[in-house]
Amino acid sequence: MDKEKITEDIIATLKTIYDPEIPVDIYELGLIYGIDLNDDGDVRISMTLTSPSCPVAETLPPEVESKVKETPGVTGCKVEITWEPSWDKSMMSEAAQLELGFL
Repeated sequence: MDKEKITEDIIATLKTIYDPEIPVDIYELGLIYGIDLNDDGDVRISMTLTSPSCPVAETLPPEVESKVKETPGVTGCKVEITWEPSWDKSMMSEAAQLELGFL
């Protein structure tokens, strides 16, 4: 198992999932805090949302799990939502900040 390649593929998958309120993918937005891939292909993703009242709080984590499970080499996926640290715009990639006019 090439964990590095699978992790790159997981990141590529995450970059296809968008926050419906912001025209930037969840990875570039900085919503993904961690990706833990074990030797069995099971993935644990630690992520946050832009706010606790985010309208996709119920639908986004299952969407992430479903899409990541389709990644070759992944046998399962569980998303854990965390609020620590709180998300803010400084967590966005430079590309996302440029896209949204913050730079």
